[in-house]
Order: sequence, then structure tokens, then C-alpha cells
Amino acid sequence: MKLKLTSKLTLPMSLVLCLSLWVGNSWAGEVLVAVAANFTTPMQKIAESFERETGNKVVLSFGATGSFYSQIKNGAPYQILLSADNETPRKLISEGFASANTQFTYATGQLVLWSAKEGYVDPVGQILKTHAFKRLSIANPKLAPYGLAAIETLKKLELLTDLQSKMIYADSIAQAYQWVASENAELGFVARSQVFQDGKISKGSAWIVPSELHTPIQQDAVLLKSAKDQEVAIALMNYLKGDKIKALIRSFGYDI
Repeated sequence: MKLKLTSKLTLPMSLVLCLSLWVGNSWAGEVLVAVAANFTTPMQKIAESFERETGNKVVLSFGATGSFYSQIKNGAPYQILLSADNETPRKLISEGFASANTQFTYATGQLVLWSAKEGYVDPVGQILKTHAFKRLSIANPKLAPYGLAAIETLKKLELLTDLQSKMIYADSIAQAYQWVASENAELGFVARSQVFQDGKISKGSAWIVPSELHTPIQQDAVLLKSAKDQEVAIALMNYLKGDKIKALIRSFGYDI
């Protein structure tokens, strides 16, 4: 004799929803990313897009590349570093803190001399030679590649000695920007991505520093040793190389 099963198992809708969320979250992962301060806004956009498309979570920390280097060497649990230079990832690989063959350039930055005041900075940066300002904000060149590029620029222009007394050093390019935005400094060297939107300056006045005045600001990413087998971290590294993300990065004033 054969038995025919006709009854169906039904579950309360609330339980179905909970099970669905549990299944979805069981597949989700998390990646911790140390991000150079100049890349704050672009990386926030990229993280939102990655989370939306993959269901994974991206935890971002922003700061100076040199500070991240020290933190990583002292055991900070980051899985990816988005540096403001190419030397720091190279050093981390050689010292055993990052995975070989994972370093790549995600953006090339542009340095600008910026003021929050309209018409204050002329198109060729002649204001630097006038001395008609009290403070010039610069990121600490020992910690921030944009600060080092600013120092190289002033040396090339033979202005470093003359302007030394007017220079105030910020911990990061983000702080250098804030000092100018708050008008605690009339001028500052900042990243183009901080003050330009859609190819135009969003506020104040600026001089785009010619690239020949400083070492190229080649910004590299690297996968840290702790994440060499982490699928979410590897997925985010690959995501940064996609055409859609490259177009987004360009829209913030970077070269690829």
C-alpha cells in the first residue's frame, strides 16, 4: 500500500523572514580598510556600492599613510591599505606585513594650492611669492605624501626657506584642508579631490600644481598579510580595479 502525502508544511511569515535574514547574513563578511585621508569621499562611495552589490560590510578608517604604517607594524587589524604613495605598500611587503604581488595603483593624486576665499589664489600660484598671507597649511611630510609633494614644490620654486616661518603642519591632508576651510590658514596645499567636483572648484580659489614640480603622487593599494585568505578583502581589491570604479575615481579629480 502506498501512502500519499498531501499536507504542506507552513511557517509563520515572521519566522520565514528571520530565516531569510539569517541565511543572508551567514554569507556576509566584513573587511577593515585603512584609507589615506585624501581618498575619504571616493572610498565612502565605493564602499557603499560594494556593500549594496555584495551584501558584505566595509569598515573604513581614514588618516595619514605614515600613521597607518606604524599602526600596521604594531598589530592593527586592517586587511587592506589604500596608501597615498607607492613606497609604504612596498615597505610593508618587504617587511612581511603585506602580501607580495597584491600591490597596484588605484589612483594618481593631484596637488593644489587652495584658499577658501574666492579670487585669493591666482591660476599660476604667484601668491606664494607675494608673502601676502600669514599661514600656509601643509600636511606633515613625514606622514603624508601630499605634504612631501608640497615641500618638493616649494623647493623647486625656491620658496621653502622664505616661507618656512609661515608654514603650519597638519597631521594629515584632511586636517590641512580643515585649517584652510575654517580660515585658520589663508592658504594650504591639499588634494584636488578635496576641493574639486565635476572638474570645477567647489569653493574658494585654487592653483593646480604642475606635476613636474613634485614626485608623482602614485597611490597604491595592498592586501595585508592577515587577509591573504580572506575572500571579502580579495573581492574588494578586485572591485577597485573595475571600470565602473575607475570612472568614479576619475570624477573626483584623480588620474588612473
